[in-house]
Amino acid sequence: MQFVWAFLIGGALCAIGQILIDVTKLTPARILVGYVVAGVILTAVGLYGPLVKLAGCGATTPLTGFGYSLATGVKEAVAEQGLIGALTGGLAGTAAGICAALLCGVISGLIFKAGDKT
Repeated sequence: MQFVWAFLIGGALCAIGQILIDVTKLTPARILVGYVVAGVILTAVGLYGPLVKLAGCGATTPLTGFGYSLATGVKEAVAEQGLIGALTGGLAGTAAGICAALLCGVISGLIFKAGDKT
C-alpha cells in the first residue's frame, strides 16, 4: 500500500507543478523555488512530516521534500547546537542531495561538450 501512496502523492505534486507551468506565467525556476519554500513552510507548521510518513519517497523525492530536509536539518541542529544550528543544519540535512547534484553536474560536464544552439 505504501507504493500506492507514494505514487499518488508524488504524482499529485508533479501534476500540480505541471498545471502551474501550463496555466500560469510563472517560470519553471520560480515554481521550483516555490516548491522548496512550500516544503519548508509545510514542515514548519507540522503538515509535511505526516505526509512523508504516509507517502515515503513520494513526498521526499519532489522539491518539496528538499524543503522538508532543509527544515528538518535546521530544526535538529538548533536543538543540538543552539542558534548556530540555524546556519549549519540545512547544509547538514541536505548534504547528500547537494553532493549528488554536484557530482552529476561534473560528470555531465566531462561527458558532454557545451555549444551554441544555433
